[in-house]
Amino acid sequence: MSALGWDREGLIWPHREASAFIEAGRTRWHVQRMGAGKPLLLLHGTGASVHSWRGLMPLLARDHEVIALDLPRHAFTTGHDAYAMSLPAMAREVAGLLARLGVTPQAIIGHSAGAAIALQLALDHAYAGPIVGLSAALRPFPGAMAQIFPAIAKTLFVNPLVPRIFTGSIDLVGGAERFMWRSTHSRLDREGLACYRTLLKHPGHAGGALAMMANWDLPALRERMGDVRNRVLLVHGANDPAIPPDWARDAARWLPNARLELLPGLGHLAHEEAPDQAAAHINAFLAGQHQEG
Repeated sequence: MSALGWDREGLIWPHREASAFIEAGRTRWHVQRMGAGKPLLLLHGTGASVHSWRGLMPLLARDHEVIALDLPRHAFTTGHDAYAMSLPAMAREVAGLLARLGVTPQAIIGHSAGAAIALQLALDHAYAGPIVGLSAALRPFPGAMAQIFPAIAKTLFVNPLVPRIFTGSIDLVGGAERFMWRSTHSRLDREGLACYRTLLKHPGHAGGALAMMANWDLPALRERMGDVRNRVLLVHGANDPAIPPDWARDAARWLPNARLELLPGLGHLAHEEAPDQAAAHINAFLAGQHQEG
């Protein structure tokens, strides 16, 4: 399936002037950088892209160099093997990109699945700095669903027609805006909705998200979460339907040095709805105002 075109779909992408493409072997990473100071790494969640940081990134860039990337097989990052989309493999790819850029982040901020990649970087690649998980997807499905959901995703993943069927069905379920509301309970601005609409209707991007879901093993991460020594702040939308706050409370208990802060009235994309609130929590945490918990 063809990739999104930077000179076609990419014309509407926020902070386009901050974008660069980094070649690494057969892969081509889409990276955005802005600001100056100690670097922060931003990792988006499944099915998103750097556009997810459009409001938060400039706020953090007031005091830091902020680096955001499109994850493998997402949006404008291309060339990654569809069968190398496990959590350890994706963390290894991100670590390789950081080495190529010569960057050691002061902190990693991950939204949803991006928070799991941050923890994997700590476990497998000696990243020792603080981690912020925004609506972090860290809790495996309960019971048999932990096995059933990945098996279903894998079955769909091997069928090349499924991404096209999914993208073609968005209008049947009320369009991108309705789909995003039902999935996240977050109210997004027009710019963000336009980007999500573009991604949701593109089979190549949908295939990348599906490959990610098919190859991830959150139960394996759960078994190792007690070994994470990083300071971790979990910031979670209290109205998140995708990852209920009780799941976030579980994750906070499993991590040895973590605390949870809820954002009332916000959903799974709380950092997009209220970037100023997210920035305030992140800046306070990085400034050391939150003690180990």
